[in-house]
This record gives sequence, structure tokens and C-alpha cells, in this order.
Amino acid sequence: MQHRTLILDGESLTIDELAHVVYDTNARVEISPSARERVRASREAVERWISEGRVVYGMTTGFGEFANVNIAQSDIEALQENLIISHSTGVGDLLPHEIVRSMMILRVNALVKGFSGIRESTVDTLVAMINADIIPAIPSQGSVGSSGDLAPLSHLALCMIGRGECIVNGQRVPSTDVLRRHGIELVRLAAKEGLALINGTQMMCSYAALALHRARNIMKTSDIAGALSLDALRGTDAAFDERLHMTRPHPGQLRVAKNLRTLLSGSQIRESHRDGDGKVQDAYSLRCMPQVHGASRDTITFATEVVEREMNSATDNPLIFAEDDDHVQGGNFHGQPLALILDYLAIALSELANISERRTERMVNHALGGLPRFLTPNGGLHSGMMIAQYTAAALVSENKVLAHPASVDSIPTSANQEDHNSMGSIAGRKLWNVLANVERVLSIEILCACQGIDLLRPLVSSSTLERIVGLVRTVVPFAEADRVLYHDMDAVHKLVVQGAIVQAIPAGMME
Repeated sequence: MQHRTLILDGESLTIDELAHVVYDTNARVEISPSARERVRASREAVERWISEGRVVYGMTTGFGEFANVNIAQSDIEALQENLIISHSTGVGDLLPHEIVRSMMILRVNALVKGFSGIRESTVDTLVAMINADIIPAIPSQGSVGSSGDLAPLSHLALCMIGRGECIVNGQRVPSTDVLRRHGIELVRLAAKEGLALINGTQMMCSYAALALHRARNIMKTSDIAGALSLDALRGTDAAFDERLHMTRPHPGQLRVAKNLRTLLSGSQIRESHRDGDGKVQDAYSLRCMPQVHGASRDTITFATEVVEREMNSATDNPLIFAEDDDHVQGGNFHGQPLALILDYLAIALSELANISERRTERMVNHALGGLPRFLTPNGGLHSGMMIAQYTAAALVSENKVLAHPASVDSIPTSANQEDHNSMGSIAGRKLWNVLANVERVLSIEILCACQGIDLLRPLVSSSTLERIVGLVRTVVPFAEADRVLYHDMDAVHKLVVQGAIVQAIPAGMME
């Protein structure tokens, strides 16, 4: 893998760039010269206001309900440290490595926009932690997603000041030891810095961005799995006719129909029954793949626009406008734009699993698909893929619970000062589980579809789909008899999550 340097300027970060650096821990992060100038200008304004004795929220006042309490200049540093200590209240399992690393990168990108009033040296400490792949131990629960992801980001800042813990070789280690081992000085927070570090949407935004990165693989895998299933079930490709879809030109629908036409082109299986099977049209799970998969694709496209905008936004409070010698208090930390998108994605991706499981059911059910019962050539003594469909059904059912939106809920906090909260972090954690379930369901469909196609030999599918069958057969042989099936399911799942299924399709053939 080629290691890259990501230059953060607060303006142009994309999901693909973020994901590359998140998953390549040898990649480096740097700050652009122009962004550094903005950070310095913003900090100079803060320090001037402090020296002038201006009253500014979060710098010379308390926080939230304590906004009306003035803080003496001698206590300004203690105010910021107390903020981090008091707000580090997360509970539950720790956030995944990749989510924490993404949070750190996104927080730097927000800070270097130059509206946060933080010192350049403090941002450099965060950059140094990223480049050393130092991962703070951040509990996953405790954010309501409105004054930013306060608790999770506080645990991140807690590590920077030497009061938190980091994960080293799977163990929780005091952050003081880890930072000193890497030659990184602990931060002594100055005015505004604690607030600048924790007012932000970076936890929920990390879930959204990395989920979208995975979702792009999932949406292509769904088309491949569906094409395999249609051929195994000796379905018709008539419903993918371009003329039909041009009458309802949703972009995702058009793309999926084209992908399916491309994937099925040249299939001997299809040609063997094109004119003589008497089938007029297939069940919805086959016939309506362009409409269903396409709607999920369009959701992913829309979500990408929202999330990349958020990735390059200033989300703390107050914001410093150095050129105007002014600051503005507001609510850019509120997670509602992300909370809605996270819930929308959970619903859209759940649908890809729903329709996938229905295709799997048609393959294992002889009465529906005409293949040998449960895809075994020796039924009775052997149960074949019978219970693989049970697993898919269980995961789909679980997703129906997880897809219930978190963003429709709100519980007031901070003595009702924060009286509407987005619950975006909860939506993000649910989406992460939905993604994992969808990948499993698609893996089961691909496993069953390859078995179904092999049961139709000597007929062959299209050359493109035969590449997929051949890839699967490198890790899972045809099932003549029962064997421990979860090993096969895990092997195909690995191909799916690594992107090998999609990468087996020649470049440029499908989108």
C-alpha cells in the first residue's frame, strides 16, 4: 500500500481521503500553511480579548447553565481543564479504533478552519498523536449529539492533558506514559481551548463518513449478489430494459439496471430459457432490484453530500471571526443534520439486506425457485443451506429494530438550557451494527447463489459472474454434502468486507 500525506486545510477533505488515512496507520497528517495562518489569527484575537477583559462565553464565563457566571482571569486555565475533567463521563464499550482515529482527524480539520481560537501548538499535539497512531480510550455511550459529542471528545482531550488513557496492544495505558514515550508534550489548556476541543460533531460524523465508505462497497456487492441470484433462479432480465427505466429516471435506478444488464450479459443460463420457459415476470425481489437497490444508492449519494459538507465545517461555540474582531455564539455543534442522515442510511442499507434475504429464500425454497431443496444434491440426509437462510432472516429482523430512528427522540439536558438534542451518536452506533449485518446477509446470498449456479451445470453464467463464482470457489468448494457451514459463511464474508467481490469485476464495467 502506498502511504500518503493528507494535508488538512479545513475546506476540502473527502470521505475517500479520510478513509485512506484512517485505515492506513502509516499515513501522515499535516496542516496547510494557509490554515496555520488562520489558526494563529484566531488565537491572537482570543488573547487580545482576554487581555482587554472582554466577557466572552466559555472564555471568561462558565458553560451551559453557568454562562452567567464570570470567571476571574487567574482561573481561566483551570476553567478549561475542569471542563474536560467534568465532561469525561462516557460509559460502555470503547469506540472502535477506526472511529477514534477518524474523530481526531476530523477535529483537526474543523479547528484549522480558523474559527475556534485554539493555539497552533495544541492542534500540533493532536496531529502528532494521529501520526503516532495513538488511540485514546473513548467510551461509546454518553453523547446526546447536540452540544457536540461532548463526552466522547472530552475523553479525547483528557488524553492530551495527561489525565486519560490510551489503547496500546489492546490494553488501557495512562496517556501520560504513552505521550511521553512518543516525545509528545502534555497540553496545558489555555483560554477557550477545552471548549474548542469538545464542541463538535466528530464522533457522529466519523460514523457517518466511514459508514458511507463501507456502503459504497455494499451497494455494488448488492448488485453482484442480485445478478448471481437471478441467474441461479433462471430469472429474466427483461425488467432491466433501459427503455423502461428511462420513463422513471431516478439516477440510482438507472445505474443499477445498467449494472444488472452488464453483469448478466452473455449468460448461457439466461439464453437457455429465454424463449421457452413461459415466465412472464419474476418476483419483486428479482424484478425490482433497480428500484430498490437504486433508492438506497440515491440515499448514499445524498448522504455523501451532507457528510462531506459537515466534515469541512466549524462546529464549536462561540466561533471567532478574527477579521471582524468579533465572536458569535450559536449552535453549529447541533448534530441534527447528521442524525437524520445516519438514520436515513440505516433504513436504506437495511433494505438491501431485506431484499437480499428474500432472494436467498427463493433459492433454498424449491417451491419458489425450482432448485434442489435447500441447494443440496442429496437432500434428506443432508440439510444443505437450510439454516443459512435462518441466519439471514435473524439479521434482517435485528436490522428492523436497529433502523428505528434515534433522531425522533430528544431529552433535555443542562437544566433545560439544552432542551433539544439530536441523539446523532446513538444513530451512528446503530448504523454501524446495521452495516455489519448487511455485509453478513449479502455474504449468505452470494454463498447460496454460487451453489445454485453450480447446480445448473453444465450451463454457465456470464463470464463476469463466473469470475465471482470462481473467486468464491477459491475459499469455499461446492457443497456435495453437509459440513460446518459457518466456516463457509465466514470465508465469503471476508471476501465481501475486503472488497474482493467488487474488485473481481473488471474496472469500469459497473459503478
